[in-house]
Amino acid sequence: MKFKELLELIGEEPIFKSSLLMAGNRSAFPVRLQLSRWVSEGKILQIKRGLYVVKKPYRNKEPHPFLIANMIKKASYISLQSTLWHYSIIPEYVPKITSVTTGRPEEVNTKLGNFIFKHIKKELFWGYKEQEVIKGTSVFIATPEKALLDLFYLTPDSDNIDYIEELRLQNIDRLDAELLMYYSKNYKKPKIQRTAHLLKKTILDKT
Repeated sequence: MKFKELLELIGEEPIFKSSLLMAGNRSAFPVRLQLSRWVSEGKILQIKRGLYVVKKPYRNKEPHPFLIANMIKKASYISLQSTLWHYSIIPEYVPKITSVTTGRPEEVNTKLGNFIFKHIKKELFWGYKEQEVIKGTSVFIATPEKALLDLFYLTPDSDNIDYIEELRLQNIDRLDAELLMYYSKNYKKPKIQRTAHLLKKTILDKT
């Protein structure tokens, strides 16, 4: 395959998996060899095994970090501070993109950014949706209510008003207090119930 054919195959999105090139009866070895050559030539960058991104100036648009995170781990969605910043619920930009996953927890550091994956039980893997973050790019991202509860669930000793105040929550009129309470019941944890009530009070007091 020629590099021009690769660009035509992947279209507008610069991130792709090597499996895309192995459709049909193509042998894996020559595909991997060609990918290795393109990496050496500076045409593509390997993010992890089997996952690549087209480098400048060959790509048409910048790869969104949320999409990279989704593609690094299939069973994952953007959550915690990354989601809260995306919805402008917290003021500070978070340089590391954080997701939750049913797989093993890990941190993946790449030239395109650093990505943290927190493990969550399968029964708590819900409360997210597919959303367009930039034109033509959609990702799996938690609702702001689920992102908050994921954060409290995964953070030790977070069920107190001091921790909530440290988050410096803003634009809380975008939060649905009743949905927050509904979600919290599904965690079946007293800690989350306590936190949800504190959050609900905070939301109602400021709206």
